[in-house]
Amino acid sequence: MSNPLVLECRGLAKTFTEIGAPVEVLKSVDLKLYAGQQLAVVGASGSGKSTLLHLLGGLDRPSAGSVLIGDRDIVGLSDAECGRVRNRMLGFVYQFHHLLPEFTALENVSMPLLIRGAPVDEARTRAFELLRQVGLEQRLEHKPAELSGGERQRAAVARALVTKPACILADEPTGNLDQRNAAQIYDLMLELNATQGTAMIIVTHDLGLARRMQSVHTLQNGRLQT
Repeated sequence: MSNPLVLECRGLAKTFTEIGAPVEVLKSVDLKLYAGQQLAVVGASGSGKSTLLHLLGGLDRPSAGSVLIGDRDIVGLSDAECGRVRNRMLGFVYQFHHLLPEFTALENVSMPLLIRGAPVDEARTRAFELLRQVGLEQRLEHKPAELSGGERQRAAVARALVTKPACILADEPTGNLDQRNAAQIYDLMLELNATQGTAMIIVTHDLGLARRMQSVHTLQNGRLQT
């Protein structure tokens, strides 16, 4: 039996207006992602990689086309309903960790489950398990300012995975790290992909890291090429 389809976009387009003139960033992009699949998107700066990821994650609305997460087309959903689908199905990792500075690592990683309405004990147990898997079991009570850059990004990966999402969307997840820490974060994400079966789309400018993924797509002139 083939792996189920986790995320799909059809005819996805996005046009912005700059100084009164339309700028086509994405032109009829089609993409399918199956459970457990690893996919990298590369392209020049300003080619629309982050825009594509925001549309796939329901963080922005397309000018045309559809985005299916599971079997739901999120384009026509209300913001609240789209948020619920996002919380249930997706995890996000960004170049900057976006951890909440006033909370500990354990509290930050627990947060997506608490937002979902999970009991506090259950959320903390699951968060502890993820932090242990990413090697931060000794840093549970440390706040982001007390963690190194690599540790903060590992905590961000744990937070993205805590809800057991079907898919991780990662936007330059190692772009703020040195080469050694970047390689470690990639190792970690690939290991968690293998053990948890979570699909991944990673946007990156690093071709060496991108080639470690199962497939690489290039975004050029608004179109996705394999």
